[in-house]
Amino acid sequence: MSVVLKNVVKIYGSGPTAVTALKNLNLSVEKGEIRAIVGPSGSGKTTLINIIGGIDKPNAGQVIVDNEDITTYDEKRLLEYRRKKVGIVFQFFNLIPTLTAAENIELPMIILGIPKEERKRRVEELLRMVGMEHRKDHKPGELSGGEQQRVAIAAALANDPVILLADEPTGELDTKNSRLVAMLFRDLNKETGKTIIIVTHDIAIATYATRISRIEDGVITETFTPAEMEAIFGAVRVDEKYVHQLEERISKIEEEIKSLEKRFKEGQITADEFVKRYNELKETKEKLENELKRHTLI
Repeated sequence: MSVVLKNVVKIYGSGPTAVTALKNLNLSVEKGEIRAIVGPSGSGKTTLINIIGGIDKPNAGQVIVDNEDITTYDEKRLLEYRRKKVGIVFQFFNLIPTLTAAENIELPMIILGIPKEERKRRVEELLRMVGMEHRKDHKPGELSGGEQQRVAIAAALANDPVILLADEPTGELDTKNSRLVAMLFRDLNKETGKTIIIVTHDIAIATYATRISRIEDGVITETFTPAEMEAIFGAVRVDEKYVHQLEERISKIEEEIKSLEKRFKEGQITADEFVKRYNELKETKEKLENELKRHTLI
């Protein structure tokens, strides 16, 4: 299933407090590819996923999925679209804690009224597909984060959707499980031919995609293959500890800037002192952010 967005605009709120999440965004994802969407927090990644998934509607533009503009759908058709054509994997798993792994996978099929025998066959097939046959009777609280996400992926595939969307699917996982989930998406794509769109902040996860699109301030700014990404950014090997250290240093500088502004407003430092220190902090922050961008594409 191909996915094409043309001049999509999404605005939240109205008047002076209105926030434009997507600004005439254009995106084209070919049938059967894995597309990674990367970008900083607040850039519009989740809004984009919600609009493609029919969870939210744009204020303007077209969202053409399998040659049909879903922005023309009424609520009834959108509900049918979400239930039958789209599977969504979230960062926080979204599993029912009182149900077993098998029951969580079966639930979407029960909602659609699929016969029991067919549900049973499909659950067993999906458990094998995600490597969770041996944990089918365990509840989410008895599973590791990686195992829970595998069950969540199986549940998203329960009704055999033609498109699979994933919003930061490895955000709650450690490095090892993140890679295992990324490989699972790649294997599912090869095995089923489904179109997969993954929102991620992790450069290592993005490299499993066919192509990578960068979103910034509600606009797709560039699209490249993993090979082109390596040529542009260099052969970066993600060091999770280093990335975390960079993020912590940036956070501390932001706190120091706030403290500096407060001290200036309270008359504790002069304007000259404020400007000098503020520019020093701002320059350091920009350097750290550029280094973080080189390692995470955000």
